[in-house]
Amino acid sequence: MDGNGRWARSRGLPRLAGHRAGREALRRTVEAAPNCGVTILTLYAFSSDNWKRPADEVSGLMNLFESALKEEAGRCLREAVRLEVIGRKDRLPSSVLDSVAHAEDLTRHGDRLWLRLAVDYSGRQSISDGSIGPDVDLLIRTGGEQRLSDFLLWESAYAELYFTPRMWPDFGADDLSAAVAWFHSRQRRFGALPPRPEVSTPALGLR
Repeated sequence: MDGNGRWARSRGLPRLAGHRAGREALRRTVEAAPNCGVTILTLYAFSSDNWKRPADEVSGLMNLFESALKEEAGRCLREAVRLEVIGRKDRLPSSVLDSVAHAEDLTRHGDRLWLRLAVDYSGRQSISDGSIGPDVDLLIRTGGEQRLSDFLLWESAYAELYFTPRMWPDFGADDLSAAVAWFHSRQRRFGALPPRPEVSTPALGLR
């Protein structure tokens, strides 16, 4: 979910305004994901390296995260979305942890979409800790950057990588649909030879 700060700066707004707009993009994407065939969606909300940002920005992000959890938990429940927060939890404010626990418990039976929010997350640390999640089929990087930035390193071993210049606050259903369509045009071999024409390929899942 990259480009929030640049999006705000280009409009003469404080960085936190970009993060608020990014929250709306998150809602749009979550709403659109099941219609695109997505069953598991992992979003990088806050990197372990993001603690290096100015204290007021970090505080604002934590407040925004907490309010989003409180306000969106009910919506997730109604839409059968299971919410899980991955990453370290020992450095998060206690009020945020309370909101995480409530949202996870409330939505634990959601079976339409598994929404995983990476907060205080490091791919390297997750490998070191043995905290490996489901394999990633399609990894989308917004904001024009073309690197993984310590995100789902193990899980993305065979992921298709899709880079878009669209900044996260502008990302929407059409962008997700375009990325999924591109994914389905790819021939995935997983190190083997492509299947013979007479052999049908298995249905693809998207995580």
